[in-house]
Amino acid sequence: MGMKAKIALGAVVGIAVIGTVSANAGSNGKGGGSSASGKGSSASAEHQSGGKKGSGDGKAAARKVAFAGDGEFQVGSDVKPGTYRTSGNTDDMCYWERAKDAKGETDSLLANDNVSGTSYVTVKTTDKIFKSSGCKDWEAVDPKAKGTPASSMDGNGGMFKVGTDVAPGTYRSTGNKDDSCYWERTKDAEHGVDSIIANNNVTGTAVVTISPSDAYFKTTGCGAWKKAS
Repeated sequence: MGMKAKIALGAVVGIAVIGTVSANAGSNGKGGGSSASGKGSSASAEHQSGGKKGSGDGKAAARKVAFAGDGEFQVGSDVKPGTYRTSGNTDDMCYWERAKDAKGETDSLLANDNVSGTSYVTVKTTDKIFKSSGCKDWEAVDPKAKGTPASSMDGNGGMFKVGTDVAPGTYRSTGNKDDSCYWERTKDAEHGVDSIIANNNVTGTAVVTISPSDAYFKTTGCGAWKKAS
């Protein structure tokens, strides 16, 4: 089965066929392959993004905003390296970008995405600029934070952290039309070529197994996902 990926260049998102099945199927830009923790970042609250929430242990602490959802930020001074989360975005109006310099040229781009719902992004120490437009405020992600993983997901919910937002297992989504449903299993939040473990564009019913070793699961334009096993 051919692999497909969501490519975002500028503020435009498209779905492209990338070739044969590979653990290195491409995505946005030219990011690295290893996951990074929230180095130098303030901790955020425990979070839950799944459609079906489990029983929590009471009120979560107030989330601490790391930086605004609009602006161009210098990494190291305005934004510290680490992993960040934005949620509550609608209609793909949220756009973010990691860049290796401030020239604003095509070659400056490391990774980017148009977001509906939630997105996680890891900003690396080697990044120079982080851009965000039309997004909800970004919060720092505490790598030690734990959530109550859900057994269902909003099919247009964006990005879910495996083991925190959503439980591993096999999920099923129905009623998808015209390849508008796109899903992606990733090993980190860098959104680079090497970040994708597997992905697909689906018409009709989609079935995917999320492994406990997966870091995140991305879903856009799909029907609601429900855990089958």
